[in-house]
Amino acid sequence: MRFSEYMVAEVFQTFWAAMARGEFITGAAAEAGTYRQKGRRWLRESGGVRPRRGRDLLGRCLTFAEREEIAIARARGHGIRQIAHGLGRSPSTISRELARNVEGTKGYRATTAHALAYQRASRPKAAKLATNLVLRAKVEKDLEKKYSPEQITGRLRVEFPDDPEMRVSPETIYQSLYVQSRGALRRDLAVCLRTGRALRRPSRKVGQRKNRIPNMINISERPPEVEDRAVPGNWEGDLIIGKQNQTAIGTLVERTTGYVMLLHLPDGYKPEQVRDALAAKIKTLPDSLRLSLTWDQGPEMRDWKHVSIDADIDIYFCDPHSPWQRGTNENTNGLLRQYFPKGTDLGVHSSDDLEWVAQELNDRPRKRLAFKKPIELIGDLLLQ
Repeated sequence: MRFSEYMVAEVFQTFWAAMARGEFITGAAAEAGTYRQKGRRWLRESGGVRPRRGRDLLGRCLTFAEREEIAIARARGHGIRQIAHGLGRSPSTISRELARNVEGTKGYRATTAHALAYQRASRPKAAKLATNLVLRAKVEKDLEKKYSPEQITGRLRVEFPDDPEMRVSPETIYQSLYVQSRGALRRDLAVCLRTGRALRRPSRKVGQRKNRIPNMINISERPPEVEDRAVPGNWEGDLIIGKQNQTAIGTLVERTTGYVMLLHLPDGYKPEQVRDALAAKIKTLPDSLRLSLTWDQGPEMRDWKHVSIDADIDIYFCDPHSPWQRGTNENTNGLLRQYFPKGTDLGVHSSDDLEWVAQELNDRPRKRLAFKKPIELIGDLLLQ
């Protein structure tokens, strides 16, 4: 068996623990010290179901980090008792480790030892739905009738009250559908569930992910004069995302005049990248046009306080799933899709390209403005 990171509980289970707390894949992968694509692959391979292995080892088993320390110590010629003292383990534990997890004459290697220990610890037990063909046929038939796993479980108790072999939990049914290694049921039956998903998604409770943007100020605290659009200088912002969520362009639109500015994000749209580009762009404006900025609750605005202080602008955040609270920006993003279609690589556009597109939009007459142009309304203010 080849070594893989999914054998390392302190990495793999850290990812799943973060997902259970309500993190996005990107954040969960970052906590585990890996990247988004690998996190997505782990989700697909497990069907969206958190693996049980390695969840609560509580120091019982040697970790991969400890095996690395053993390998380094052996290479330095340290004895068993010296290694055990350094790790805070029993000498017998180190002795058994060195006796069991060495492959051939290659000596002790952490990756090889960990893979061997992982394989030895595997004690696969046949799933009940794999061995009980009558039960499996009954469950599959009820799934085809669009019964939920909970309804199937309850109905089995009614129809077979005295037969303990005709019992199965809802979780077993879910795992047999989603987890490939436990796939006793036909995988295509997942579409019979109410969600119709081929991948299980974690349920998030109210309040989870609330700290993705620390100490944010809600739009309800925004001054009322911003709403009536009487005074220029209040902005709305967002990102438009490119192909496979790999690239983005930041968009800023002034609420009163509809004036547009675009953020060039050539290296991605992580919080620190958006922070620096946004602050730099806002600081090109005169003080009179830096009153407020309203953004959605995207994780790219994690460092909003730095922007607020650096660019001297008040920043407010919309309620979740409320795009109408940034209606001007949403409409502008729709116009921008004429230049930057969905599903295209936005990283190919230079800062000059973005400046040209912004000038095009700012020179376009708007019905809301009595067919005046944004540049006509804001031009004098930009020169202050």
